Amino acid sequence: MIDNPQFVEDHNDFEDDDDISVNPTQSQNISEIILESRVERRSFLKGVGTGALLAGASTLTTKAAFASSTPKSSLTFKELPLGYDDTHHVPQGYDSQVLIRWGDKVLSDAPAFNPKKQTAEAQKKQFGYNNDFIGYLPLPHGSKNSDHGLLCINHEYVDRQLMFDGVGKKDIEKQSKELINIEMAAHGHTIVEVKRENGKWAVIEDSEYARRITALETEMELSGPVAGHKRVQTSKDPSGKNVIGTVNNCAGGVTPWGTVLIAEENFNGYFGGNPENTPEGANYKRYGMKGEPRYGWYRFHERFDVEKEPNEANRFGWMVEINPYEPHAKPKKRTALGRFKHEGANALINKDRHVVVYTGDDQRFEYLYKFVSKNKYNYANQEANMDILDEGTLHVAQFKADGDLVWQPLVHGKGPLTAENGFHSQADVLIETRKAADLMGATPMDRPEDVEPNLVTGSVFMMLTNNTKRKSGQEDAANPRADNKHGHIIEMTPPGGRGELADHAADVFKWNIFLLAGNPDNKDDHAKYGEGISKDGWLSDPDNVAFDSKGRVWIATDGAPKSGIADGLWAADAEGPARAQTRHFFAAPLGAELCGPCFTPDDTTLFVAVQHPGDTKESTFKNPSTRWPDFDETLPPRPSVVAITKRNGGAIG
Repeated sequence: MIDNPQFVEDHNDFEDDDDISVNPTQSQNISEIILESRVERRSFLKGVGTGALLAGASTLTTKAAFASSTPKSSLTFKELPLGYDDTHHVPQGYDSQVLIRWGDKVLSDAPAFNPKKQTAEAQKKQFGYNNDFIGYLPLPHGSKNSDHGLLCINHEYVDRQLMFDGVGKKDIEKQSKELINIEMAAHGHTIVEVKRENGKWAVIEDSEYARRITALETEMELSGPVAGHKRVQTSKDPSGKNVIGTVNNCAGGVTPWGTVLIAEENFNGYFGGNPENTPEGANYKRYGMKGEPRYGWYRFHERFDVEKEPNEANRFGWMVEINPYEPHAKPKKRTALGRFKHEGANALINKDRHVVVYTGDDQRFEYLYKFVSKNKYNYANQEANMDILDEGTLHVAQFKADGDLVWQPLVHGKGPLTAENGFHSQADVLIETRKAADLMGATPMDRPEDVEPNLVTGSVFMMLTNNTKRKSGQEDAANPRADNKHGHIIEMTPPGGRGELADHAADVFKWNIFLLAGNPDNKDDHAKYGEGISKDGWLSDPDNVAFDSKGRVWIATDGAPKSGIADGLWAADAEGPARAQTRHFFAAPLGAELCGPCFTPDDTTLFVAVQHPGDTKESTFKNPSTRWPDFDETLPPRPSVVAITKRNGGAIG
């Protein structure tokens, strides 16, 4: 791979806007929460809560450590060199296959992809743009088949300057209604049936499961405590229970009962009109709505104009549950899980049979959440679990300097969550989840993105992508670096024991910092990894996370190009002598981030999503910085799903 410094930049100006904090409670006094310095290697790696990690400490791994004896990782792949060029890379001995691309056929009557003559009608039937979360669900339902299943894939947002000839990134006023409708149809979710034969994966055409869910016309149901509330009623839906579409679908999760949860993240950028001219002005301000939309949908669809439909924005920012095995089932927005900029949601069945869901609010100085169901999981009757997420308790995290993690319940009538503070019901608490969390004293974090439990160890990992807005004096034990441009990873450990013995419903966990990202050769990064990391093993901006069946952690990144390396995938042991010794496995092409790492049950295939390839400052439809994956002069770059397998078979890693 070659280094391309001219492309070292943040990939998306619009996403940067979402990282401008709107949390009024972010300024905590470091003297109130920070510990004495304790950077002894054993405590850092084995889980004692960190304090002032940076004070007078050297990094755990230095150049000298590269040459010293190295703890042996359980990962045996030959590590990729760091770099950045116009295509993707996998390690020696592995094969990669581009499985499905933007514009490829999903529904049986979809036309052939023609980027110069694209229509909304075509896009509704074709694979959408900017694929993110991937979930693999085996066929038949309930099996562990690793050769035949359903892929469920999110479509987060669009890069109009790469989709349309002659349209710039911010040209929302130039777009016709047809172009707007294409954008709306390119959002949402895709379900395709896939099968592996003779070592190659293929999308099954004319599958009964094939489905496109879009922002343009897919009907959805609001369920849970907010359903029917006056603050979600609109002129088109006086019932307050029926919503058209979903937006900014970032990460997600697969539930134990065979559905997927897909996140609605940066919904604020889709609404025009001045929020201050509505009764919801203060609520919308807390979510970053300021009358400066990134999409021109409000010009042709009045529901996206808050001055014409003041409650419509309250119908977005939820977790959406989809049953991929029932292609005609209406998706449901599960309001009991709270309203904020969800990065994803990962569910498990706790040892007491309550369902626990973890989810992060992806913005600087926002919070980590946990939902615990009211009802217990029914192993004998799966149908009884289909609405289990409609009742339960949402909690927000407080990270204590002594290594405790305290989960504060967000329940109407408890503590400050009363009418005196504007909360007249549990629906109000959930509609204004951020405000409720502020009042409960949650810990502002450095962009909580993907959060996922490790079912082998029983611990939970949270990706904190970065926070360059955290100033000196605002550091705390869980966010120990000011100007945190590289991000870090926190591990949280419930009481009770390993694996299935862990009590995820408990009110108090322990926490530790798994790694501090950045280049260990650059002393200004204050990076920390496990002992023996190689010169190619460091990473920046952890975003998505997955675990293989051995409990090893796989980390996808978003933002590494600003440090001169490609975004991609790194893996590490989560425990043992090589804990946090990250190794470089996959490199994405120019302008792209890597999303949605997802294993088949037997670990023999790893699916990844390459999002926004070619999205660099100079890139346009006619002159992109890469034409990945087709490298055809007649085609623009195309976000795609890639299937990775070991050349001679066997488990990945």
